Amino acid sequence: MADTKTLSGVRYSPAMDEKTHEQTYRGFVRFVEIATGVVICWVLALAVGGIREAWMTAILGVVLSSVAGAVGALAPSIGWKAPFVVGALLALYLAFA
Repeated sequence: MADTKTLSGVRYSPAMDEKTHEQTYRGFVRFVEIATGVVICWVLALAVGGIREAWMTAILGVVLSSVAGAVGALAPSIGWKAPFVVGALLALYLAFA
């Protein structure tokens, strides 16, 4: 029989607040997704600056990716998509400029 305190095989002790734990976990996963996207943007910006020698574009990419990460963190519906757009633009610049 299934226990009401069992979620995916994990048992929560009575002292642990299940709802808060799950919200914290979801928030952590969302933060990691957004931060990974921002760091990928920074690596692409360094590649743009180093390979194409377009350092002003690289600085702009770092600033835009930081702003996009903040927007993604504040708007859960946007999330990782905001840094992804900046990363795609940097990758296109790197490939075709």
